[in-house]
Amino acid sequence: MIACTAIFDIGKTNKKFVLFNEALHLEWGVQTQFEEVKDEDGFDCEDLTQLTQWMRDTWRAVEAEGRYRVIALNFATHGAGMVHLDDQGQPVTPLYSYLKPFPDDLLAQFYRTYGDRDELAAQTASPPMGMLNSGLQLYWLKHARPALFARIRTSLHFPSYCAYLFTGNATTEYTSVGCHTALWDFARHDYHHWVYAEGLDRLFPPFCQAGQSGSVAFRGESIPVGTGLHDSSAALIPYLRKSADEPFLLLSTGTWGIALNPFARQPLTVEMLLQDCLNFFTFDGRTVRASRLFIGDEHQRLTEHLARHFRKPSDFHKTIRYDGKVQQFIRKHRPEPQKMDLGRFDSYEEAYHYFIQHLVDRQAVAIRLAAEGDPTHRKLFVDGGFCKNDVFVRLLALAFPTLTVETFEEVQGTALGAAMVMETVTKREPAE
Repeated sequence: MIACTAIFDIGKTNKKFVLFNEALHLEWGVQTQFEEVKDEDGFDCEDLTQLTQWMRDTWRAVEAEGRYRVIALNFATHGAGMVHLDDQGQPVTPLYSYLKPFPDDLLAQFYRTYGDRDELAAQTASPPMGMLNSGLQLYWLKHARPALFARIRTSLHFPSYCAYLFTGNATTEYTSVGCHTALWDFARHDYHHWVYAEGLDRLFPPFCQAGQSGSVAFRGESIPVGTGLHDSSAALIPYLRKSADEPFLLLSTGTWGIALNPFARQPLTVEMLLQDCLNFFTFDGRTVRASRLFIGDEHQRLTEHLARHFRKPSDFHKTIRYDGKVQQFIRKHRPEPQKMDLGRFDSYEEAYHYFIQHLVDRQAVAIRLAAEGDPTHRKLFVDGGFCKNDVFVRLLALAFPTLTVETFEEVQGTALGAAMVMETVTKREPAE
């Protein structure tokens, strides 16, 4: 029977459950997607009920199947999600989407009460982004949904909620708190004063310092359960192990293209924040500079548009390889329009190269922000969905000729990072 660490890797689109053996090689995995549901305002949100049931059913199925002996469990999830529990430990609200609009009048009230928007953003390393600042979701509930708020006894960040489902223990962990929540004062290393002024601190459980939130039974044995991790922070862990002494940058791609620099030294400025540059935390509470671009959603919308226009399959872009001649031609003859007019292109390939060049140009700006200017790092790692996009990777390499651009072939990098954390918890020696 193969001993494995189990990871639930919950992205905004794809929900995965994977098993890593003791050499941290992928043994088995399953993936699913769920249709979104509507919150009380009719806005799309995660189907928390279905997701919770899927996680429990998947766990029971692996336990019953018998091929694998699970020795540890952990979680990595998308950020900016919070689950609020009542006195019975049941969710009070939907898992609101970070794309849900934040009321302008309430936002104005918040800043009238607690000070200058840019100053607060700098203190909390969180660009002002409404519901994407998940701490403001609680402020919104308190002031716009007081009846719901009155029922809340505990507020958990999404990774911590997943751990809670299996352990029954409510904990807080650093990677979620440090993830553009507007909750944390990075200079004071404590919750910001507005959190205390609103009495929200009483809703957050204590920080879990040991990396283990509790335990769960698996075939009669008690196995450790991690605290859960914000997915971007989890994705960084394999690279910190691989290149801990050699400065590098990581571009973690998926719904977002997030450039991460765990070697940043300069203070975060208001100018950086206004360009969506911010700080994250590693799982052990160290600061990471990050800069983000919403590339996945934009790529999906564009490829759907290209497929309709050129009458190609929806996944036709997966067949395209980088073509230097096409790239030279579109650079010479296709000046950048405000909006892409597909009628100006002779083929899907031309249009796709053009679009990816435009995307890479913008992503390069985000990478330089995270790198504190022109990169002095030696390597740029790329993982996630775009690492297999030959056009994207080749154009990215051209944008940074002084860097060695390496793609990470382990497509489960986020889950792998969550599994590596559990090596310490289970006191196993790292595999060679």
